[in-house]
Amino acid sequence: MDGLISHVSLGVDDLETASAFYDALLTAIGARRLYTMDAAIAWGRKVPEFWVGLPIDGKPAGAGNGTHVAFLCVGPDQVRAGYAAGLAAGGSSDGAPGPRPEYTDGYYAAFLRDPFGNKVEVHSL
Repeated sequence: MDGLISHVSLGVDDLETASAFYDALLTAIGARRLYTMDAAIAWGRKVPEFWVGLPIDGKPAGAGNGTHVAFLCVGPDQVRAGYAAGLAAGGSSDGAPGPRPEYTDGYYAAFLRDPFGNKVEVHSL
């Protein structure tokens, strides 16, 4: 075991809309859909690392204030590709691709909102 996080899951209200957005974004950065269930979908490069699902309590999903998920990319080209794919699949911009020296030297990132308002980052180091 080398990682700290096993997986991350976000609640969504519509799996079809979520799958269109995340299939586009995550395919562009080298991940693939690994599982599709009645109430959840998972993606990853080797194992299911990122999930979206209908809330188990049946209440509407909501974007967390201050919460975001960051996906690691291989270089700025992959960041730009993921950002463009996310926008084309119904996401909105929350910060165009570019260097983020305030985070660390060499940090290159872009920020999106998925169709449900969740903040998503694609970045390379």
